[in-house]
Amino acid sequence: MWEKLPQDEAVAVKSAPSLTYWQDARRRLWANKPAVVSIGFIILLILGAIFGPFFSPYSYSDQNLKLANIPPAFDTYAVTDGEGNTTRFFLNASNFNLYEVDASGHVLGIMRGERKDMLKKQQPFEIAGQAITLDYAKLPARILSADGTELRTSGWSWNMTYLFGTDQLGRDVLVRQLFGARISLTVAFVATLVNFFIGIFYGGIAGYMGGKTDAIMMRIVEIISTVPLTLYVVLLMVVFDSGLLSIIIAIGSVFWVDMARIVRGQILSLKQQDYVAAARTMGASTPRILTRHLLPNAIGPIIITLTMLIPSAIFIESFMSFIGLGVTPPLASWGTLTSEAVETLRAYPHQLFFPAAAISLTMFAFNFLGDGLRDALDPRFRK
Repeated sequence: MWEKLPQDEAVAVKSAPSLTYWQDARRRLWANKPAVVSIGFIILLILGAIFGPFFSPYSYSDQNLKLANIPPAFDTYAVTDGEGNTTRFFLNASNFNLYEVDASGHVLGIMRGERKDMLKKQQPFEIAGQAITLDYAKLPARILSADGTELRTSGWSWNMTYLFGTDQLGRDVLVRQLFGARISLTVAFVATLVNFFIGIFYGGIAGYMGGKTDAIMMRIVEIISTVPLTLYVVLLMVVFDSGLLSIIIAIGSVFWVDMARIVRGQILSLKQQDYVAAARTMGASTPRILTRHLLPNAIGPIIITLTMLIPSAIFIESFMSFIGLGVTPPLASWGTLTSEAVETLRAYPHQLFFPAAAISLTMFAFNFLGDGLRDALDPRFRK
């Protein structure tokens, strides 16, 4: 039975706060943990690529052949003389060299021993007043004391001089990684600008105009998309020198076609809406309808597509540099670092691990960010 509430009893009414479309999208994006982690990784990558090399005492082209192929971590040995002074060193089992290090893990230099015995595959050293022998007759190589017993290692130490180790020419892998990030992110930034200014407006005009204009413009897109990118880069190298400029021109001139198709599809569905007919009735010009009404309402799919195309541009640049069609030495990119490291994969796997991990993590980050933006900008997921 229904009864009227007394006047002195207050009725509490709870209502959700009113949020705009972009406020709700931001709330849902921040609730997506993989997307938030990806945003943090991308920001750190950009900051590291821009400012990281300034904090390193080495440049991407500095060479020190005496410290070539040093790993990022090593198992150290410790030998103490009669006065209590300890000399620390590690064995690079891939090139059979000994390197002196301090207690903190800084590499002091290569240790010179006596003449190698090529028959016995041994090399004697005098370290801290003691006779030490490097025996590489059987792998893995061993460090033998004067009485023939094998020395025990004192523990692993991180390479504090070269955090990511060195390559075959003694160059700092970390600095070259950061310079490679600069090139890859530059290519991605150029691809984003081209997609925004060419792909969006090209697809928007084709979708809004329709008819023969749309047919002609989309046939041009199909012709461009049928040309293999590798062949296109080779043709550009005939005109331009091999390098970053050829990659930027190649990606910038053909990478916008996917964006144009997506924007065209969005505009074809949006131009039938009532607000477009009202704007046309009030005398709005075609550029105004396109820029003020249609493209802003298609901004969600545009942003998602941009974030998905950025890792594709990074991968294309890395692949072109890997096969020798990208940047030229001494410049470094993730593709050239990978190409150089493949030659010494068995002996020095760390040289391949870091550029491959950088490419993989960057592509994962942009893909997770794209998935998060798709969920955040889709009105169907709004609660």
